[in-house]
Amino acid sequence: MTKAAACQKNGRVALVYFASMMTAPNPPAPTRLLKAFLTIIAIWTVLCAIGAVGDHSDGLQRADYVRSYAQTFWLWWREHVLLMSMSVGCYAVFTACPALLGSMPRILAVYLLVAAVFAPLELLNGTMLTLYDKGKLSGVSAVVDAALARSGFAQFMALMWVSFTCVATIAACIWRESRLREQAWMRSQSDNLALRLELEQQRLLALRGQLEPHFLFNALNAISALVRSDDKRVALDGINHLSALLRYALEASAHDHVSVRDERQFLDDYLALQRLRYGARLNVHIDGDSESVLGADIPPLLLQPLIENALRHDLDCHDRASDIRVVFSADAQSLAIHVSNPASDARSANPGLGLGLRHVRERLQLAHGSSAALQTGLHDGRFVVDIHMPLHARDA
Repeated sequence: MTKAAACQKNGRVALVYFASMMTAPNPPAPTRLLKAFLTIIAIWTVLCAIGAVGDHSDGLQRADYVRSYAQTFWLWWREHVLLMSMSVGCYAVFTACPALLGSMPRILAVYLLVAAVFAPLELLNGTMLTLYDKGKLSGVSAVVDAALARSGFAQFMALMWVSFTCVATIAACIWRESRLREQAWMRSQSDNLALRLELEQQRLLALRGQLEPHFLFNALNAISALVRSDDKRVALDGINHLSALLRYALEASAHDHVSVRDERQFLDDYLALQRLRYGARLNVHIDGDSESVLGADIPPLLLQPLIENALRHDLDCHDRASDIRVVFSADAQSLAIHVSNPASDARSANPGLGLGLRHVRERLQLAHGSSAALQTGLHDGRFVVDIHMPLHARDA
């Protein structure tokens, strides 16, 4: 088997293996260069071993053939030491100056320079080894004369091996630089996403931290009103309701989303607690209990601030009965929540800090981004809150 045949047969395998070495995780420069050196030597050793197998097999067909396979392999290996050195040198230069591979004219210039330098050296190296084996190595001039006297095919083979080595090294380094840029871009994207996620989680935790004490203080005010009324049975019922509410609030706060069914039960318990305070004046009508609605996902504790806001601006503004309406509806993709109460000109004795609706809007934005919306306004003498959001959470 000739050197040209060995090159054609094993070149692709060597290029892929060499490129995989180049695209491995990027260790410190000395370690990387040592790894490259050892890998290049290993690749060339394999190529030489395969080429030697072909030569040895062909030689065994002749009666005068006396070399062992080890001798044939050594002849192949020593003849490629120059190409091994060239591979290591090119890799070191391309790694230190990746700009050399930044454009096709630069790549062509690098190839022409390497070919102009190493093709004659490869021809001289082969000629020197041949003269040495024949015992005719007598000086530099003799090597040069013998190299110039070699056939055109021998000169072409020297150029081909140098070209193959240079092109393989350039291709592997370009692939490596591309992979490193891709990995750096992916790391930067991952870091950005992780930072954004951490910021969003911190914002969500901060919102929950503001909302839950806000709800707790209002619930305790309702209980304190019952205690002052000196009705121990009603006060005890209120404490039991508050205990159930707080248990749900603690459990639900550990999740990003809960079902509408769970929120409806929480809302019923909350209204039962408020009914102990307001009595028959508290009238809340809730419609929409289809399975598609009850199975929808919403951020936890989303409905209670809306009802509390309606209570503050309805019952706390007059002595009449309330008329708070809550309507759920859903289609194949979205959930709609409608909350309304009569708009009153009277000012509430407990106006609050205006956190409820703002928190609800921010939590919707955190949970669903631009795919969720909260709108408020006056319509037919009623204050209306309309919420539209996806039917199911994105991570559900």
